[in-house]
Amino acid sequence: MGDDAITFTGELLDRAAEHRSDPEWLAAQAADPAARAVVASDAGIHVIGEEPRLALVPLAALPTVEPLLLGLDAAGPLFAVDADGRSNGTPPPAIGAGPWDGGDAGTGTRAMGLRAAAAALPTADAGLAAHASALLNWHRRHGHCSVCGATTSVAGGGIMRVCNRCATQHHPRTDPVVIMLVTDGDRVLLGRQPTWPPGRYSALAGFVEPGESLEEAVAREVREEAGVEVGPPEYLASQPWPFPSSLMLGFTAPWRSGEPRRVDAELEDVRWFERAELGAAADGRESPLGLPPRFAIARRLIEHWLQR
Repeated sequence: MGDDAITFTGELLDRAAEHRSDPEWLAAQAADPAARAVVASDAGIHVIGEEPRLALVPLAALPTVEPLLLGLDAAGPLFAVDADGRSNGTPPPAIGAGPWDGGDAGTGTRAMGLRAAAAALPTADAGLAAHASALLNWHRRHGHCSVCGATTSVAGGGIMRVCNRCATQHHPRTDPVVIMLVTDGDRVLLGRQPTWPPGRYSALAGFVEPGESLEEAVAREVREEAGVEVGPPEYLASQPWPFPSSLMLGFTAPWRSGEPRRVDAELEDVRWFERAELGAAADGRESPLGLPPRFAIARRLIEHWLQR
């Protein structure tokens, strides 16, 4: 896949797993004058500067909201803070009634959509943004126990939630998604969703289902979306995908049989593209074909194939 880091990877934090059961240690991290926070909201991740960098805001300068410990770096503890005040699993406050009544709460930051930030931020910053966003999204959605329905509370500095009634521990989940480039000599199979920009096509993808291997998921998804059969897939790379909390697992898969047709109603079209067509689009030459953005692993799969 080349030497360039894949977007949303590259975070270098010590996640301090061995200390998270110690409430005194956790309290000391939150009280540390060096503690900083990555701030996220429905509007996006908070950045600073004209050439944006991820804003690491002093924790003491933020409104009173429950911070989630991401880990430790050379400068000290690093937390994630929900600007909408929902990291405790409660519904969002009314407009103008939340902890961030002043917009950026005097931090000098601005919110940037996570997809836009992915294209603009340095690699390590994008990795931190993905970690913080995915963790906050999970906490927002798990304010109640899936076993008994009672409320849950943050534990371990944010690495879990515990039911206030039955004490069940709930851990952040990541949903595995296979994404595969189906190849046949000098052509590849791509699909198009109707909501995408005009002309854009991408690799086929889908969630892994219970009781299914990754290889089985690749074959099933290709069959369900395009009506063709593939041979044994080859794993290439993975990408955290915090929309809201997936892990994209990238494969190539050789075409074996069948003519592609639109089977899945979510797709508008599915068809073969020749190497020359993809090469022109990837190089930015005039082309009716639009490819996925460079921060997406689908684009990396295509460019990897073009370099063969």
